[in-house]
Amino acid sequence: MRTLFWLIFLAVLAFCGWFAWALLIPVEPAAQTFVMLHPGYSTRRIAYELKSAGVIRSEQAFILWRYIRHSRSLKAGEYLFDKPANTIDVQKRLRRGDVYFHTVVVPEGFTMFDIAHAVEAAGLGPSQDFLKEAQTDTALIADIAPNAPSLEGYLFPDTYEFSRMMTMHEMAEAMVKQFRVVANQIGLIDAAHPFVVTRIPLETEAVVTMASIVEKETAVADERPLVASVYYNRLTKKIALDADPSIIYAELLAGTYSGALHHDDMRFDSPYNTYTHAGLPPGPIGNPGKSALEAAMHPAQSNYYYFVADAAGHHRFARTMEEHDKNVAAYRKAMRGQ
Repeated sequence: MRTLFWLIFLAVLAFCGWFAWALLIPVEPAAQTFVMLHPGYSTRRIAYELKSAGVIRSEQAFILWRYIRHSRSLKAGEYLFDKPANTIDVQKRLRRGDVYFHTVVVPEGFTMFDIAHAVEAAGLGPSQDFLKEAQTDTALIADIAPNAPSLEGYLFPDTYEFSRMMTMHEMAEAMVKQFRVVANQIGLIDAAHPFVVTRIPLETEAVVTMASIVEKETAVADERPLVASVYYNRLTKKIALDADPSIIYAELLAGTYSGALHHDDMRFDSPYNTYTHAGLPPGPIGNPGKSALEAAMHPAQSNYYYFVADAAGHHRFARTMEEHDKNVAAYRKAMRGQ
């Protein structure tokens, strides 16, 4: 009887020693280790994934501790393990839902095509999946842009943190939500009272479209109201906008853009080509930031109808074609001298 007691005691002691070792001794991953735990995974499946990734010492110890400390559920998501941690620490992270977030940077002026590539580069899924979302889910902006052909213009430039558990819809929704925040801050969203800019009444869609052109034309914030004034002046006089970025966007939509514009491109057949079609294009040609939106809402008062780069990162503005030709000649001379 005494022998049996000691055998049981030694077995319990050995089990406790093993359990303490498996539970308390930290495991150091060989490198940055990502583990994806999908919704619906059982505790046993979670333990298997963690053990396979070299994050915990024992599946059985993980499962046992989970049942001993059964409280909050373990959250699905992608987890990064890059520091020593024991099983208790790992379960605490899973209960908190301390998932890994991928950073997606959307600079001002990015098109939906650029954003789609940024989403893919961040490891969040194929670019085509995001692009399909951006091209079709216009219900996200139906109240402020009922005629929008896509989400272009409303995917606000910012730095976003997304997890791999998020859908493309949720990512696009987050960008549209940020647009709404900024648009409300600057007083853009007010469908009942369209803006009147240089005697032209403009709804939100037209303002965003104009802002997208301004954004593409200059990166200098102080110049944007002047650039906007040029285009509004041309609209008032029913002169074609002649915005090169609109041709690039037309070719992006058609999948034919080669990375540079040529003279023949000016005749590219598309309603987005502002050389061959008067007025604003059917929708934005990129996603403008706050400064460009404000410039489109509050353009400078000028009598300029032309502008051209000055080879120093700024632009020269002109009232007449004669002045503009001189500015173009000066630009070309400066470029030759570089």
